[in-house]
Amino acid sequence: MSDARRVAIVEVGPRDGLQNEPSIIPAATKIAFIDALSRAGLRVIEATSFVHPKLVPQLADAAEVMTGIDRWPGVRYPVLVPNERGLERALEAGVDSIALFTSATEAFCQANIRCSIDESFERFEPVVEIAKTSGLRIRGYVSVAFTCPYSGPVAPDLPVGVAKRLFDLGCDEVSIADTIGSANSAETESLVAAINGELPLSQIALHFHDTRGQAIENIALAYEAGVRIFDGAAGGLGGCPFAPGAAGNVATEKVVAFFESQGIETGVDRDAVVRAASLVRVGHV
Repeated sequence: MSDARRVAIVEVGPRDGLQNEPSIIPAATKIAFIDALSRAGLRVIEATSFVHPKLVPQLADAAEVMTGIDRWPGVRYPVLVPNERGLERALEAGVDSIALFTSATEAFCQANIRCSIDESFERFEPVVEIAKTSGLRIRGYVSVAFTCPYSGPVAPDLPVGVAKRLFDLGCDEVSIADTIGSANSAETESLVAAINGELPLSQIALHFHDTRGQAIENIALAYEAGVRIFDGAAGGLGGCPFAPGAAGNVATEKVVAFFESQGIETGVDRDAVVRAASLVRVGHV
């Protein structure tokens, strides 16, 4: 099958999914979950977050998880880092890539990472410099690209502008997120049209939540427009603790099933993803 017909699915369940769980899942369970996702054929698995443990206690065991997983050849395990201290801890745990988070709106940036958008980039600059020197791959995220739970509808030029700043800063890939799962087909088409010509489409991912059951339709539209990287969470885990009303991420197995139905290759074993999700689902949701 030609590369033009392939898609890449970035698994965000172990980080974006588990950060919103109501109870603390043991590190051993998280390790087993990530290892099972590796066996399922996923090639990028966002493993955890090195934010301050008091802010996201569900991921306070980040170092234990990162040193406990089996690192499969050809698989990357990015982790979220908020600042230089987070990067230091991540490097001590032997990470191979990192993720940086900012927002399309000032209101959400303040709620999520407690600073303005400009201040978030000031924090990122030394992190990116050290990460590049250390040979790490860098993924950027732009939250609330369609609707902000605090300030309302978001014009497409806002997330596109922030994404461009992330590329200019040195990010290798940028994921643009429908954080509360509000996007409809018209809004998805408008965003992708705004991306075209402004950003390197081959390095853009889209991150949909499935709050209103529209994620797969939006993914289909984005694929037709040329997007080839999509985020998903095994079992539909997730939501955002800083976004009121945000339901789970679109389920990885649903994304795989959709592309399989279209004859499009993902390289992911859907049944194995379902089995992986069951490891953290039982007794916790």
